[in-house]
Amino acid sequence: MPTSFHFKAGHAPLLISMPHVGTTIPTDIMQNMEQVAQIKADTDWHLTLLYNMAEQLGASVIHAEYSRYVIDLNRPREDSNLYPGQDTTGLCPVDTFDKQPLYKPDCEPTASQIAQRIGQYWHPYHSRLADELHRIKAEHGIAVLWDAHSIASQVPRFFNGKLPDLNFGTADRKSCSPELQDALQEVISSSKNAAGYSHVFNGRFKGGYITRNYGQPENNVHAVQLEMSQCNYMDEAAPFSYRPDLASNIQPLLTELLSACLNWAHNQSRA
Repeated sequence: MPTSFHFKAGHAPLLISMPHVGTTIPTDIMQNMEQVAQIKADTDWHLTLLYNMAEQLGASVIHAEYSRYVIDLNRPREDSNLYPGQDTTGLCPVDTFDKQPLYKPDCEPTASQIAQRIGQYWHPYHSRLADELHRIKAEHGIAVLWDAHSIASQVPRFFNGKLPDLNFGTADRKSCSPELQDALQEVISSSKNAAGYSHVFNGRFKGGYITRNYGQPENNVHAVQLEMSQCNYMDEAAPFSYRPDLASNIQPLLTELLSACLNWAHNQSRA
């Protein structure tokens, strides 16, 4: 059985988390699913390729092995709604973003099966994430968590029209220092690499469970989520191919944004 996540430690005060890149679905779960589950359309495709600058920057990286259709690592284990009053998918989703059923009739996961998935997949990822943030803070006096996501640019279930290219979430400036958010805004406002890319802070996506739970600026742990529209680096239709020609245009901006996090963290630790 594959490990539930992949992790590589870095030397900088930055951890990049990718909870929705996994594509593995165990056979015993897949046999209860509809054919549409095999397409895995709601995956945050190719982020490990897109963030290929992480190692050069010295960032630690953790990313999921298993599909969000097995369990959503960016949801609280008690499955409370992160956006009250708005439609969302749950801890163990039962339908796709297009509201297609994931499971065959009468085959949705039971409470005991969900509990088993929490223990097997959810807890190991979060335990490693929390341990690494603790290590980074102990070493540097500060830790920055960058929760990396992507989504199709048009998903009528969740938002009207086309999503901005870059959707930053800081839980309405609660998951990180306001000065860190300002530093990211400065990059977007001044960098030539940002030209042509639309953005918003705390719009439709304000940050999921990982951002809100681990972002504790009062404890010198700062979390930012970036939800990127997939049209900026890949084909949004199956087979969801990576587009190096598109990715190479936005990767310099990603490098600048991550570098801004590091520069800000280093300045804070020296203060």
